[in-house]
Amino acid sequence: MHPPQDQPKAPNSAFDADQEPIVVQVDDEFLLEVKAQDIARTVAAALAFEERSGEVTVVITTDEAVAELNQQYRGTEGPTDVLSFPAQDSTPGFVTAPEMAAYLGDIIIALPLTRRQAADLNRSLQGELRLLAVHGVLHLLGYDHADEEEEAGMWARQEAILARLP
Repeated sequence: MHPPQDQPKAPNSAFDADQEPIVVQVDDEFLLEVKAQDIARTVAAALAFEERSGEVTVVITTDEAVAELNQQYRGTEGPTDVLSFPAQDSTPGFVTAPEMAAYLGDIIIALPLTRRQAADLNRSLQGELRLLAVHGVLHLLGYDHADEEEEAGMWARQEAILARLP
């Protein structure tokens, strides 16, 4: 699944895309709630744990924006907490440009849903955002949780990565 190329991105970034391989874009209304640099460090830690490198964009946006993507690309109504769009997915008939080889993909997080989820689970918002960022990275790298065995492996990796964060 690939998001549409014309999908608007939030204007606020924690890093300059030309200098850093991890870009965190936060909708204006969430700027005071989200520690974008922490999310970028979390993504970097997940990639390092997996001994991988590459460029990743994390977008923190509204439930409505995520619901639209969820419907369009997964055929599922309503928002979800996190969506991952691997750039290196092998789509028949699609050729990736050589200059895009380092681009791993996009992670889209619905902040209002994440906020509610964190409260329901008695977790901090920043902790929940870290979890979703790691979860998104693992999906970009090909991990899934379609069955119990895959889920156990992916959850173990998530916990190991999160345990290493300061």
